[in-house]
Amino acid sequence: MRVESEKNNLFLIEDYIAAELSWKAERLFKHQIKNWKLASDNYDALKSVRVKKFEFDNFIVEAHFNPGRIISSSAKVDTKSISERPCFLCIENLPPEQKAVKALGDYIILVNPFPIFPEHFTLPSINHVPQLIESEFKNLLLLTKALGKDYTLFYNGPKCGASAPDHLHFQAGSSGFMKIDTEYDSIIKLLHSDAITGEIIYEENDLKIYLVTGYLRNFISLESNNIESLAGNFSIIYKLLNNGNKTDEPMMNIISNYDNRWRIIIFPRSRHRPSYFFEEGEKKIIISPAAVDLGGVLIFPREEDFEKVNKDLIIDIFRQVTISNEKMLYIADELKESVFRRHKRSSTV
Repeated sequence: MRVESEKNNLFLIEDYIAAELSWKAERLFKHQIKNWKLASDNYDALKSVRVKKFEFDNFIVEAHFNPGRIISSSAKVDTKSISERPCFLCIENLPPEQKAVKALGDYIILVNPFPIFPEHFTLPSINHVPQLIESEFKNLLLLTKALGKDYTLFYNGPKCGASAPDHLHFQAGSSGFMKIDTEYDSIIKLLHSDAITGEIIYEENDLKIYLVTGYLRNFISLESNNIESLAGNFSIIYKLLNNGNKTDEPMMNIISNYDNRWRIIIFPRSRHRPSYFFEEGEKKIIISPAAVDLGGVLIFPREEDFEKVNKDLIIDIFRQVTISNEKMLYIADELKESVFRRHKRSSTV
């Protein structure tokens, strides 16, 4: 491995330039753990993360006490606060110990020094542009495929979990860490048997679209190995969730996997943070749900909050920040009609 002099020795260039991105990411991770004390200490601290497991009828939700996530969970993301701090994802502001590998031309991969996963990466754009998914959805798919089945990628919207809403980025973590990684297939099977509530929106050829309301946090999923089909149907969902708003992105978190086909899970959101976050004194609970939390692993950076966690609290947190069953079922009807029209047009071309 040699270090390129470009950009203040930021980029680690592997001996085999054409190597798979997952291999490069793994090499980067090992390099950073060996050479960057902050990262090494914080990944070592993951061994002492305390976990509570809560069993619901057809799935499990975990609560993790992870004090290393306090900066992200409590981040101020209002316009004034963002304008007054340097962007920590811009290349020129990275600490000298932090290195990167290039991905897809306009992205780089960084080891996240404040981890949740055993291996946790941030994938920022090399350009300082806002956190917006509409024009970057295909890049999310391409990065997911390039990193392969060992990693799950995710996107946090600018108003629902992104601690850097001013700089476009994705994140990636060890596949299987989030509960939804391993529970998804069983949940969809239960949807077919009517044991869990939701709607089968579309199942034909190489495309499957589901809407699930019986999982505490409602979601829409798409499965396909056709990138154009996924992008076209994501655009339909995006517009439905946006409800005519031409200025703001609809609130959402996205989880993306690839194993011979893509599986995209979209969590529509209603609020950034639950009411507990804004309370004072003993009523205050620092919880800022993002993709990982909606994936079944709730992160609590304060021990006093972790001690309060029970099933009722979990249910209420998800209820407050995700959209209601009634709204999801309305979206289901609209989505069925829109998807049918799109595929009818495609079949006649």
